[in-house]
Amino acid sequence: MIPRRNVEKPALVIELKFNDSAESAIQQIKQKNYPSKIAEYTGDLLLVGINYDKKSKQHTCKIEKVRLY
Repeated sequence: MIPRRNVEKPALVIELKFNDSAESAIQQIKQKNYPSKIAEYTGDLLLVGINYDKKSKQHTCKIEKVRLY
């Protein structure tokens, strides 16, 4: 998700997991180099990993902020 021009908001790369972990979602974003898809964007970037655990019916989330140049 890339913010509109002239808006001071970070871009987001979001990975959703089911019965895994939010950390593994972040690792997949990094391993598959998803941020390269928005290489022209030069602002802040948030990597967001979200997992839903079917057994506990709980969501977990991990967010990492990175800077693109």
